[in-house]
Amino acid sequence: MSGEHRLERARRLLALPEGWLDCAPDGYALRNGPDRRSRVMLTLDEAEFRALKAEPGLTPRVGGGWTTGAPLPSPMPGRPGVTEGVRVVMEPDGSLSDLRANLTPSPIRWLAGRTGADGQPWLSPAQVAAAEQLEIEAETALRGASVTMRWDALPGTSAGGGPWGYGPGDRALAAARRIDKALAACGPARELVRTVCITATPLQAAEQALGLRRRTGKALLQHGLTLLARHYRLL
Repeated sequence: MSGEHRLERARRLLALPEGWLDCAPDGYALRNGPDRRSRVMLTLDEAEFRALKAEPGLTPRVGGGWTTGAPLPSPMPGRPGVTEGVRVVMEPDGSLSDLRANLTPSPIRWLAGRTGADGQPWLSPAQVAAAEQLEIEAETALRGASVTMRWDALPGTSAGGGPWGYGPGDRALAAARRIDKALAACGPARELVRTVCITATPLQAAEQALGLRRRTGKALLQHGLTLLARHYRLL
């Protein structure tokens, strides 16, 4: 993962309600959770720590470590998991463009913070970790042909592989093949997992796009992420 992509991912993780930085023997551990037993999402070096201190800014955390000083933008009413905004992207010729984007960290993280009537989280830690792994693979595959995101370069609805447009042996091609296998392991939830985890489509919008009945996507997504977690040997 390149330095800029690592920093973008670190800023996204720090913006989560329980995202924070902790000192570690080999740098700074970026955790998501209430304490040091929480999973380490990224390990950053001194230069990356200083970059985060400059943007979005870090403040001391109760109990040790640092959190972001920038508040999360408020989601748009009536669109769960969506925060309308603008993201600056670099075009292939090096110029910068403003691109409308969903600034919410990710639909999966939004769902991970939700609880059911029984008070239990909608998604288990293993399901969230599996979705994060798939996202990392997608980021690797997307960097193969362009600086900007091209979701059409990733596996689609077909069960088999396809021409990704990358050279043999390329890391992006290998990542695309791993994505294909991971999605195949999701069974009937394949397309829903792809839509929510890879294209970052909120669950409600994904249900509509895939023609699913309202509120049926939750159970299907949970099932798909359980199968994905087993594929990644997290269960």
